[in-house]
Amino acid sequence: MKQGEQMGIYIFCGIQTDSNETFGEIEFDGEKRELFVIRYKDSGMVAAEAPIKIYQPNKDNLMMHQKAVSLVMNQNDTVIPVSFGNVFHTKGDVEVLLENLYPQFQELFPAIKGKIELGLKVIGKQQWLESKIKENSKAGALANSVQGKSEAASYYERIQLGGMAQNLIKSLQKEIEMEVFQPLTELAEASKTNNPISEKMLLNASFLIDRDKEQIFDEQVNAVNEKWKDKVEFNYSGPWPAYNFVNIRLTVENA
Repeated sequence: MKQGEQMGIYIFCGIQTDSNETFGEIEFDGEKRELFVIRYKDSGMVAAEAPIKIYQPNKDNLMMHQKAVSLVMNQNDTVIPVSFGNVFHTKGDVEVLLENLYPQFQELFPAIKGKIELGLKVIGKQQWLESKIKENSKAGALANSVQGKSEAASYYERIQLGGMAQNLIKSLQKEIEMEVFQPLTELAEASKTNNPISEKMLLNASFLIDRDKEQIFDEQVNAVNEKWKDKVEFNYSGPWPAYNFVNIRLTVENA
């Protein structure tokens, strides 16, 4: 702790619990800090003492936050995610927050008990995408015509080609939704698609599944990946708490 810094309470996630569970230590802001639970009825907030300041969402801080949540998930099967960077002045402040959130928690506990979130991003391989463009005779002719030309000389042709590429990506996104997203959705309790975060991304999806179905879900992902591996890359992640299926971010920040 730096001289002059005031200590507060940083919160990581909510849980359903009837006891003062312990989850070990994490490396936080350059120091080892004990994770503890602040309780209200059968709910709790997993927290650690930390300096009161604005925490930047850089890689190290985000990994620290996620590591703490992962430690909790290893021991507790009802974890409610809380957004990064929430720090309060006292444990009493967190108790008031818990009391305010408790009606929401009561609804969420049965909905997420024993469930995890898995993420899947599908990114088109460059060579495959280029081959799909060339399969379209008009797009292929345009692609050939701009080769060797200056940017100025091929300006309008490049605009046309860009529009055709966008239409192609939209078409491929629909195909991936049918071939990849829909079969996986049938195994999930809930699913949702998020906006792509790159031009070549064909799917950005999240799935809420029962923990005991994780292996079956993994096998289905592997089976679909085997079918598409020459055309796309799969970025499969998790397990996470239900970040995309629980919305308490604004409630916490406004509490």
